[in-house]
Order: sequence, then structure tokens, then C-alpha cells
Amino acid sequence: MKRIVLTGGGTAGHVTPNIALLPKLRELGYDVHYIGSYNGIEKTLIEACGVPYYGISSGKLRRYFDLKNFSDPFKVLKGFSEASKLLKKLKPDVVFSKGGFVSVPVVIAAKQHRIPVIIHESDMTPGLANKLSIPAASKVCCNFPETMNHLPKEKAVLSGSPIRQELLSGDRKKALQFTGLTGEKPVLLIIGGSLGSVVVNEAVRSILPKLLKKFEIIHLCGKGKLDHTLTAMNGYVQYEYISDELKDLFALSDIVISRAGANSICEFLALRKPALLIPLSAAASRGDQILNARSFEKQGYAAVLEEEQLNGDTLYEALSALWENRDSYVNAMATSPMGNSIETITGLLEELAAQKKS
Repeated sequence: MKRIVLTGGGTAGHVTPNIALLPKLRELGYDVHYIGSYNGIEKTLIEACGVPYYGISSGKLRRYFDLKNFSDPFKVLKGFSEASKLLKKLKPDVVFSKGGFVSVPVVIAAKQHRIPVIIHESDMTPGLANKLSIPAASKVCCNFPETMNHLPKEKAVLSGSPIRQELLSGDRKKALQFTGLTGEKPVLLIIGGSLGSVVVNEAVRSILPKLLKKFEIIHLCGKGKLDHTLTAMNGYVQYEYISDELKDLFALSDIVISRAGANSICEFLALRKPALLIPLSAAASRGDQILNARSFEKQGYAAVLEEEQLNGDTLYEALSALWENRDSYVNAMATSPMGNSIETITGLLEELAAQKKS
């Protein structure tokens, strides 16, 4: 049996693409194992998938001064030792890394054991963990054409991000039943992430009566951010967070307002949902969402409204333009070379695993 070790952690974004690969890997006959941190978010998510999980020591590598910079290198060294022992025991044919600091010792240990590694970089420019890991990788997959310029030419592959295949099998009728909407108007889905976005929520709610003349609205507004004064508005439903029903809500939705996290926008691409992206401001992040959004705008996959320009009027204007030009966005997404990321990535894994066996 072929064996693969997956790694990555720190945020859900470093784990969900690994989870998206699981059905295809199992179909191809892989025995799948996972190496993550002792108690990171990845542990809960991966164990729920029935995959054997191994925790190692993990330390964060920082570009700024912090007292933990003196202790974390020892955690990284311990993690490298633990990863090396695990790989020696598991003897995988190939390793796939989604990034995060826990992945660095796994990738470097894999190179020492001559195990081929594929890394996936979600954002426009590689984060520090992946920068450290790239020299040990055989291939580096990415989501954006611009990222190719930041990678070794012989290693770079434009693959897109693996997305959960169940998102492609949503049921519009189930969504109508779940939400109580009629489906008689176009449906606008608003996603602010698991924590929600106060500025996006406020802008949307400031023009709700105007929006409801054109759309029915599903608003995923984040934990603790429901507005109970709006529950009686016809055509508007709000939820803190949605999990199992998300695929059905996507099937019902015609257009989307969202932040510009790499995994989310790749889901919109695969689902061919025209999106108005409102990236996190550079003041609140390293600016990766802005770069992500602008790349998708340049390729004709989405429209962009900067958070600094966001208010009720600009939101309505941008959303109206998106709706009027929705067919051009759908057509551009339909011809994207990143429409089959799971096949691309598993094809590379198969090649490297076969080379190692031979």
C-alpha cells in the first residue's frame, strides 16, 4: 500500500485543503497519516476524519522581537527530532505540506530521509514557514499566477487550492427549506468568516431595504453578531455560522460578498460564484487578502471593494455592477486553469511516489 503523510496547522486554512484531498487519496489507495502540533486546531479537525494523528513540538518563528524567540527555537529542534522519528517509523512514499510553522520540521526531516515533498502555498507571496520549507520541496503548488514569480521555476505549479468536493453537491431545494426564502429573487450570500466582520455587517445592514428590493439575502454574520431587530424582515435571514448546510446555501446563491481569504475565493472559483471581495485592510493584516483579491479581479473572477472605501453607497454601487456583469465573471471562471486542483495535486503526488518506489 502507498503511504502519505500530510502536515500543516495553526489555522483552519492550513488544514481544510488537506481534508479536501482525503477522498481522492483514499480512492487512489493511500494509507494516510497526519503530523501536526500537540493541541492545535488541526488535531480536532483531522481526528474527526478518522486519520491517524501524531503531535510534535511546534514553535513560532517571528520576524519581530519577542521573549519567546529565545525559547521557541528549542521547540522547533524538538519538533524536528520527533518528526524525524515518526517519518522513520511510518516510511511514507510522499509528504504533502499545507504550511504553518508545525510543517517546517516535518518537511526538513522528510528531505533528510529522502522522502519527496509537495508544498502548497495559498497566498500571493509565501509566508515565512513555507519560505523555510521550499528548499526541501520537490514541487510547490500555488493559487495565483503572480506567486510563480516568487518560487523556483523548476518547482512551481499553478494548481489552485483543493476544495471540499461536497461543496459541489449542494441542493437548492434544501436551502430554500432551511432558510425559508422563496427563491423568487436572486439570492445574495454574505460571508464574513467564522468571526464575522463588523464593518461589512454594518455596511450591509445600512442598505438592507434597498438591497431587498433586488435580492433575497443570506447573511453569515459571525459569532455574537446577529441583529435581532432585523429578524422580521422578509427576504433576509442571518446566521452566526453555518457548517453542514453551507453547500446548500452556495447552491441557492447567485452572487457573494466575502472577505478574500485564499481558500474561500478558490471555493467561489470552483463553484463559479461571482463575488464582491472586501479584503482585510493592510492595517489589520500582512496585506495578503488585498493581493489575493486584486489577482482574482485581474483574472476576471471577482470584483473588489477596499475596506477603506466601504460604506452603504459604495457597497450598493459595486454590488449592482457585479450583478449586471455576472455572466462575464462566470465565463472567466469556467475557463480557469485552476478548476481541477485535486486532480493536479494528486497527479503530482502519484508521480513522486512512483519515482521513490522505483
